[in-house]
Amino acid sequence: MNYTLVIHGAPASSQACQTALSFAQAAVKRGHSIYRVFFLGDAVHTGSSLTVPPQGEANLHQAWKEFGEEHQIDMVICISAALKRGLLDESEATRYDKAASNIEAPFTISGLGQLIDGTAAADRTITFGN
Repeated sequence: MNYTLVIHGAPASSQACQTALSFAQAAVKRGHSIYRVFFLGDAVHTGSSLTVPPQGEANLHQAWKEFGEEHQIDMVICISAALKRGLLDESEATRYDKAASNIEAPFTISGLGQLIDGTAAADRTITFGN
């Protein structure tokens, strides 16, 4: 089975990111594949390389980053949600004349077309969060 995951919940205030990661890890372990993970709404904060979780809490940015790299998964941050929340990759930082970026590989910034493509390419699309 090939999955696309859509995550809505913020990593700091929702279980959506952690639940989605646990699902993805279990799916891959059972021989399934993840075509794309699409972070939407407040879930885009998962892609920020500048977040530092409190001691004893899971570092969801690092966990997703490692999972994406290990399994070569397309990890897409919604551009509209990202820009509104101050998350930029190098290209967008340059485009908007900002001093820094906080999105790095394997996370990429893209539009809803990637969500539509992911839904069309996957056998199942599963949404986590509201």
